[in-house]
Amino acid sequence: MQEESNPIKDYLFEYIKNSQTIPQLIIEKKFDLIIGEIVKNCYDQIITLGEKDESIGVLATGILHYLLTNALITSQRKVMYKEEELDIVIPDIKTLEKDPKKTLLICIPKSSNINQINEKIEKLEKIQSEKENIWIVLSEKIQLEKKSFVLNKEHDSFTKIIFEIGKFSNIGGTNKFKILRV
Repeated sequence: MQEESNPIKDYLFEYIKNSQTIPQLIIEKKFDLIIGEIVKNCYDQIITLGEKDESIGVLATGILHYLLTNALITSQRKVMYKEEELDIVIPDIKTLEKDPKKTLLICIPKSSNINQINEKIEKLEKIQSEKENIWIVLSEKIQLEKKSFVLNKEHDSFTKIIFEIGKFSNIGGTNKFKILRV
């Protein structure tokens, strides 16, 4: 099944492909610097390619997909489970069913509307019994009861997400290679 083209993903992956520094940063496992470079150089253009929250959501999903693959962290993205689309599941649905403690759900709402975000969180809490294993990626800083990461130029806590995922994976025992030194 061919995924449809998306101007934001196309722009992101074209930038990564043409970057002089990202390949070396991947080798050095400097994922925070990769995210920082992408945000610095792509953010302004990407938010012009669509509605801001939607654009940031696509950017966050693309960055995470790319970095999780390069960090050798098992994950599934855009997967339907119990009639709910899950943005990113680490490591996978099978582990979620067997051992929710070892499973992380990353939600990337394409909205800044607090009510819509809380509604999505409520649905995810019915799927993931370990409430602290639901993380949220936002386009702006919003007070939530969940661990959250913000992807924007002013307050970019998103740069730390791969290391946090690495810590989670190492503690949960799902990352057998312990690739990330966290």
